[in-house]
Amino acid sequence: MIRVQRTLPARLLLAGASATALASGMPAIAQDTTGDEEALTIDTIVVTARRRDESIVEVPIAVSTFDADKLDMRGALDITALQRNTPNLTLQVSRGTNSTLTAFIRGVGQQDPLWGFEPGVGLYVDDIYIARPQGAILDIFDIERIEVLRGPQGTLYGRNTIGGAVKYVTRRLGQEPTFKVRTNLGNYEQRDLVASGSVPLGDKVALGAAIGWYNRDGYGTNHFTGAETNNKKSFAARLTLEATPSENLFFRLSADRTDDDSNANHGHREAAVPADWAVLPAVLPGYSPSAQPVPAGAFPVQANKYDTWAGLGDDNEVITQGLSGLVEWTLSDSLVFKSITAYRDGVTHGTGIDFDGTPAPILDISAGGSVYDDHQFSQELQLVIQRESWSGILGAYYLDALATGQYDTVLGIGAAAIPGVPTPHLTQGTSGEVDTKSIALFGDFDFDLGERWNLSLGGRWTRDKKEGTVFKANYLGLGSPISGATSSILIQTLTDYTRELTFEEFTPRVSLSYALADDMNVYAAYSRGFKSGGFDMRGDATATPATQEGYEPETVDSFEIGLKGNVLDGRLSFAGAIFHTLYDGQQVTSQQVNQSGTGVVSFVDNVGSSTINGAELEATAWFSNAFSVDFALGYVDAKFDEYLAYAPVGGSYVQVDVADQRQFQNTPEWNGNVALNYTVDMDTRGTLALRGALSFRSSINMFETPVPAIDQPAYELLDASIVWTAANEKWRVGIHGRNLTNERYRTGAYNFPGLAFGDSIIGFYGAPRTIFASIEYRY
Repeated sequence: MIRVQRTLPARLLLAGASATALASGMPAIAQDTTGDEEALTIDTIVVTARRRDESIVEVPIAVSTFDADKLDMRGALDITALQRNTPNLTLQVSRGTNSTLTAFIRGVGQQDPLWGFEPGVGLYVDDIYIARPQGAILDIFDIERIEVLRGPQGTLYGRNTIGGAVKYVTRRLGQEPTFKVRTNLGNYEQRDLVASGSVPLGDKVALGAAIGWYNRDGYGTNHFTGAETNNKKSFAARLTLEATPSENLFFRLSADRTDDDSNANHGHREAAVPADWAVLPAVLPGYSPSAQPVPAGAFPVQANKYDTWAGLGDDNEVITQGLSGLVEWTLSDSLVFKSITAYRDGVTHGTGIDFDGTPAPILDISAGGSVYDDHQFSQELQLVIQRESWSGILGAYYLDALATGQYDTVLGIGAAAIPGVPTPHLTQGTSGEVDTKSIALFGDFDFDLGERWNLSLGGRWTRDKKEGTVFKANYLGLGSPISGATSSILIQTLTDYTRELTFEEFTPRVSLSYALADDMNVYAAYSRGFKSGGFDMRGDATATPATQEGYEPETVDSFEIGLKGNVLDGRLSFAGAIFHTLYDGQQVTSQQVNQSGTGVVSFVDNVGSSTINGAELEATAWFSNAFSVDFALGYVDAKFDEYLAYAPVGGSYVQVDVADQRQFQNTPEWNGNVALNYTVDMDTRGTLALRGALSFRSSINMFETPVPAIDQPAYELLDASIVWTAANEKWRVGIHGRNLTNERYRTGAYNFPGLAFGDSIIGFYGAPRTIFASIEYRY
């Protein structure tokens, strides 16, 4: 939780300043008047980043905390907004989707959102680990706070993650009735309605509910179907029941569901069709291609980066839902037992990807048979210990997750050899599943070594057992039996296996911190991260027989030195860190056209090792009670020491070290933001808060192999907010502008160049300039 306190020692006063520097764009200060003088009083924020109450300055972890009020003040609608305010963080919508999350921290993340591929950044909702990125673009409503922890996590949280963790925490209900409703109205016909409330059912039980209804027209148009592109149409709901039968017992039961019906996102074609193509009549459900040949230069590159000519169809549906239960039993003043039980499932229907961006089925992932389906059950047990000179946590974790998927890849074999004669098509049908069973034991302890020294020790033992089933085959015709096509002819079975692998690892963590003063703390920390191996769901066993053996785990050894402090009588707070990371066994997905030019070969391999060095600085300066400046800067120098890539040699593929030709994806060298905040106190008429923020990111590679045609150059985004809050805090009206300079920047891409696939180079772009007004009432 985040608690606000008033009269605390100076060392805890720093926590409020430091937390606010990380969390908000508004000063965490109040005015205390003595006679005619005004004094600064810093609100102290206590966080639970390590599963126990601590001031943020004393936590030997690089952590950024965003509370609900500050996110509301800056008009943040979903968790991707955190990327603009957190150093060395990438949170974006994955290419070809509307609600799948791409997450990287300090160069480590999930390179491939395919089913069964483990994320490198852990996402938690109320301590429930979200195993898959589909449906993980969480809308921000009815929350208490969001925490971003950078670096490996595993001694405190349910699932080990090697890059870091994002914690989405909803608020507890309490025993007072509450109600809040907000509407957002903006350009592109944005129409949102968010409401939440709770009511006590007696003095020991409370019931709460929250809904979010989001609607927005698209940023562009599909010129072939007439449908909108990059629109939003989703509904989210949460129901919570809390009970406190005695002072020592607390129960919480929660259910949630999100249904996203936004149109499919096919992306923007970046190059014209290079030569004549002929097109077969429609065969697959969802296809409506023209039966006429496609001439060279057809479907020219559109000026609007959100427009497309995609002929694959526009229907799309992503449903995620879950049920969880929390039990907290206070055994004594120093012992608390917790049980966290959860079940979640998600399904994605109709998410086809039109790689070629034309009505022709030149290179498509068919929508008719494309399905992702995930189920997970988790159980976590914790014992939290709080003693006078030491504290800690002991835990056990179990996860049973099943991820399944299937799709067809439709490939044109080549440009039409004879004008007017239809081009033959090849379909690669792919299906499979990964069943993961994981058990872990973990612990983390803090020891006070005198007045100023503190030692923290932690460790985790993890055992992951995975069973993978993969099927892949080539068919002549549009579609395969996977998508319901009955006339296609089986040419060759490429992959057909079921295999089981077990991975086991112990990962330690240690930190030593020293209080340089009551309001300044320095720490040094080491932690090891682990991500288990698995199976390539796209693997082609004829091209690379080793795919049937699966790929191995990857590990991270992270070394970090940090300094958190408060100077100038609390007017300047800061948190800085430098880190050195050794990344081994890195799992990377790559895809390329096979040697015959008639198909796409996928590889998921442990490409080798890399070294990541970097630094982070976050600061807030208060120039007065009314005016403050926030600043954040991140730097990452990530280089491959070894990169073993597959290359075609003599009819097969062999691994070659190409480390000097590869770069990290989704990891800008420089990133940061600066924000100016000014508050006008209008006495009984309330307060007016003004904020202007500029965020920037240096050039970004979309894949490990540099591709100038799709890699994103450096860019800046300008945001601004004006928010009026009534004196009684019941009403709030705001106007929020994001990307005010209307910058066009890629967040993802696909790259299949050349005549064989019609120069299928596709870009996916972040939101253009959006302006909306919010009106909120609280009771």
